[in-house]
Amino acid sequence: MLPPLRPTERQLAYARRISASSGVTLPGTVQADRRRLSRWIDANAAALRRNAVKPSDHPSSRQVAFAERIARGRQRDIPDECYQSAALLGSWIDSNKW
Repeated sequence: MLPPLRPTERQLAYARRISASSGVTLPGTVQADRRRLSRWIDANAAALRRNAVKPSDHPSSRQVAFAERIARGRQRDIPDECYQSAALLGSWIDSNKW
């Protein structure tokens, strides 16, 4: 019987990134076998996606300035939660613009 194939450097780098991001330990026995490492990656890759940095959903400064200009003209306040989400502020702008 043939010995197990060694994992590629890219596999090992990806597995280490998953391990560092999620706090899940990467066993040494898994690092020596390509198939075992592949199964470990499949089982733990979701943790890397969960911990990935997501693009900000905050409104841009131009969007805030536009909304504030509308609010001044209409003599209305912008709800605080609208400042937390570009989508919410966009909806507020759509419903309050001239």
